[in-house]
Amino acid sequence: MATGFAWRQALPSLPLLEWGRRYDRETLMGDGVAALIVTIMLIPQSLAYALLAGLPPEVGLYASVAPLLLYAVFGSSRVLAVGPVAVVSLMTAATVGEHAAAGTAAYWQVAITLAFLSGAMLLAMGLLRLGFIANFLSHPVISGFITASGLLIAASQVKTLMGVKAEGHNFVDLLAALARQASNTHWLTLTVGVLATAFLFWVRKGLKPLLMRWGIGPKVADIITKAGPVAAIAITTSLAWGLGWREQGMKIVGAIPQGLPPLTLPTWDAALWRELAVPALLISVVGFVESVSVGQTLAAKRRQRIEPDQELVALGASNLGAAFTGGFPVTGGFARSVVNFDAGAQTPAAGVFTAVGILLATLLLTPALYFLPQATLAATIIVAVLSLVDFGVLKRTWFYSKPDFVAVAATLLATLAVGVETGLLVGVGVSLALHLWRTSRPHIATVGLVAGTEHFRNVLRHPVRVSPALLSLRVDESLYFANARSLEDRVNDAAAAQPALRHVVLQCSAINNIDASALESLETIEHRLRDAGIALHLSEVKGPVMDRLRTTEFLRHLSGQVFLTHFQAVAALTPDVLNGTATATPTTLDREPSHA
Repeated sequence: MATGFAWRQALPSLPLLEWGRRYDRETLMGDGVAALIVTIMLIPQSLAYALLAGLPPEVGLYASVAPLLLYAVFGSSRVLAVGPVAVVSLMTAATVGEHAAAGTAAYWQVAITLAFLSGAMLLAMGLLRLGFIANFLSHPVISGFITASGLLIAASQVKTLMGVKAEGHNFVDLLAALARQASNTHWLTLTVGVLATAFLFWVRKGLKPLLMRWGIGPKVADIITKAGPVAAIAITTSLAWGLGWREQGMKIVGAIPQGLPPLTLPTWDAALWRELAVPALLISVVGFVESVSVGQTLAAKRRQRIEPDQELVALGASNLGAAFTGGFPVTGGFARSVVNFDAGAQTPAAGVFTAVGILLATLLLTPALYFLPQATLAATIIVAVLSLVDFGVLKRTWFYSKPDFVAVAATLLATLAVGVETGLLVGVGVSLALHLWRTSRPHIATVGLVAGTEHFRNVLRHPVRVSPALLSLRVDESLYFANARSLEDRVNDAAAAQPALRHVVLQCSAINNIDASALESLETIEHRLRDAGIALHLSEVKGPVMDRLRTTEFLRHLSGQVFLTHFQAVAALTPDVLNGTATATPTTLDREPSHA
């Protein structure tokens, strides 16, 4: 019975069954309006992100149908909109470009295989409940990575605005290639691209306030604003057709196949799978982190919640759906999800309606996009990704946490200088290294009694009472192999510096775990203190830690006692402190006075 229950717990749930039972006409109206707005926004984005990934534009539409339908079944967020996004498209281009030339059938096949592997990994992580893996990507690392990716994406689209060919494996190479091609700029293309970019920036910031000043309601004004990219596409496509821009050398999208997304299969090549495994994992984790961050933020506004492990299953199913319908890796997009939320979406059914809208576009609208200038799609990408760039994170982390600043700067520079995959790995590596460095140097405060209370505070920050016969140390970190030696050194230094010392009490209120290496260090400390005629005591040991210590010889051979509270320890060992008037004087043994 227990095994059967555990198996059922591992199976993915169907949130559809929960919200579907309460679906009514009012919810339908909210989802329908939201779907209309998101569809208008998603059509140009899907085309643009497919080109960013190095794929034909129709692939972006294909990647926006099945993922939305599958997420509606498995997703736990009510408003997350799944589809192609800028950062994942860039990572796709960087990965697939190493195995095939852009624009070829082989390139598309590798992209499909990448989506399949990403989906399989996400689904497996969800079934194994490995959502905690995303915790290894800190917010500073993600911020630095997304900022650098935004700059890379924008730089990669400048060549399309200029109408030139310019390639580069990193930001510096791209800028150098653009500089070399400056004399070959196609000025008509550049003019259209710059005007389209300026128009889209103005639409994003200034159109809605203007419409509301004219008396148009907020919802209608919002729909019109979100249709800005569609308007840019319609205007430039009409002009390109009417004025013969193609004959004047401007690059256009050309023929886009009309019809339903095709049924496709990944490449069953073990060697290719091995080469794509690490990039697929990185794409999966980045997509999952972005999706969960957006989903949790929007869910909190409505006092809802999402399940990270369920999101892994939903995103896995979405990517598998993309792989079998001619798409490429997808995830929950920030911009379209916020639009979906603001437009009043109540359930994932809004995604279903959006998928229907995209499907109709692939069936009916693609012939009208033949004369669409590629510069217009490049402008759409630039405007979208520059909103992701956040240089302010450098200033914030510099003033708040220098290690976090190092992580942000390392991620940003590595991504710009080397590439997206290496940049992300550098960021994760630097974050883990800094974490080990910080925890290997735990803050250990000498504490004393605050007069008239039962509270103990750092002697460097508060006037407190202490006794030369007693050393109270508060260890503000769990003890493990990397930092156990620091505690040994601190106690040894104190024993040598205080001839009158008779008792050492470790206040363990902040210690959540003691590993085997740290236990050996505690045993060493206890032996050395006993040989010096000093007793070692513990106070405020947490229950789980005490449970493990009771199974060892350490407590049975402890020269001192284990006290429930630190006040009881001081009262029992040096009662004069309770009535004394001595104030602690900072010593060279006390470090990091910023702690309480």
